[in-house]
Amino acid sequence: MTTQKTSFLDKLALHRPELRAWAMYDWANSAFMVVIITAIFPIYFSKVAAAGLSPNVATSRFTAATTIGLTIIALLSPLLGAIADFAAAKKKMLAGFLLLGVASVGMMFFIQRGEWLLAAVLFILSNIGANGSFVFYDALLPHIARPEEVNRVSTAGYALGYLGSGMLLALNLAWIQKPEWFGLPHGPGLSPSDATLPTRLAFLSVAIWWLLFSIPLFRTVPEPPAAIDPGNRHANPVVAAFRHLAETFRQLRGFRHAFLLLLAFLIYNDGIGTIIRMATIYGTEVGIGQGSLILSILLVQFIGVPFAFLFGMLADRISAKRAIFLGLLVYAGISVLGYYMKTATHFLILALLVGMVQGGTQALSRSLFATMIPKQQSGEFFGFFGVFEKFAGIFGPASIWLVIKLTGSTRLSILSVIVFFFLGALLLLKVDVEEGRRQARAAEAPLST
Repeated sequence: MTTQKTSFLDKLALHRPELRAWAMYDWANSAFMVVIITAIFPIYFSKVAAAGLSPNVATSRFTAATTIGLTIIALLSPLLGAIADFAAAKKKMLAGFLLLGVASVGMMFFIQRGEWLLAAVLFILSNIGANGSFVFYDALLPHIARPEEVNRVSTAGYALGYLGSGMLLALNLAWIQKPEWFGLPHGPGLSPSDATLPTRLAFLSVAIWWLLFSIPLFRTVPEPPAAIDPGNRHANPVVAAFRHLAETFRQLRGFRHAFLLLLAFLIYNDGIGTIIRMATIYGTEVGIGQGSLILSILLVQFIGVPFAFLFGMLADRISAKRAIFLGLLVYAGISVLGYYMKTATHFLILALLVGMVQGGTQALSRSLFATMIPKQQSGEFFGFFGVFEKFAGIFGPASIWLVIKLTGSTRLSILSVIVFFFLGALLLLKVDVEEGRRQARAAEAPLST
């Protein structure tokens, strides 16, 4: 009985305590990504916090808050990553950003009708907290996973993230739709505060969930050793980080294939992020009801669980690069089908396809990059990874806006997303994974001797 259990966990790459603890942070933070970023907070911002503003002004301010938060952390990520590498402070940095994110989300409980500025500020801070923590979380991956298991470990994290966020979102939607089941205020004649209480409790639940399920990482995952040049052992960490960061910019030429992967990721992740952010808006525009949209969001979370695991296993068989190509091919098909979408059934089919490839494609991009960088600079390099990831969230929606502006057609803008997948795939084709890994191991060799 014990042997079967161990064998099963080994297949999922969750067979060691530090792997399970690391993956649990995906379970913890994905609640923020789904409830705050995708499903509930955007609607609350538009209908409650921005009440009294026209819909286009509310959307504009929400978009501005998103852009500000992502830009700030994108610019800070490489420096913070370098400091964490030099000072052996990845977990401390992660904890600091985690607490900023948790506190900001918890404070959302106090957002009342018309308080759009408070909502925007908290949304900016929560985005900085969450996305800042991802830099150091991702940077721990090459230190806990062996080369042959890194793909499965990364996809296992995404799978647990889907499962955890799906469970909390289902619970949140239950008490929002049926507050009487939970003893919450309900019925006609409620005060504005009582009417919004279930939704505000959803924000509070995300903060508690995120903090609670982050504890295993801090208790179990070891802090990687500092990447210290013996000649700079007593240098100021910030000064040393700036110097090291400048050196890393020069080193990027030496890690050509890792850099090519970053460029490819920037482009094709633009397409992935655009589909994620535009799906519900586009669905609403073509007349799909709110119930179907919510069901689709839940479907993506639960479908993503087994398929994230399957992508990790597939990568071990055919390589992570080929598995990513498969995901991009499916995404191109999603763009074409999205152009013809007219009914709720069509939208559900598209959600099924997204759930099949979303987690696997992004997780394998993370794990493939992790194998092509020196371990002692993982925080720094994942800082750059974070920059490319965050700017991918900015350029995609901007391109959608431009196509709509030029053509007046949202359908054409959805179809145009194919360009991101095509160009990203072309760059990925030029990445020599084995050469990139050889360069990374050669860079590690001087520190191991």
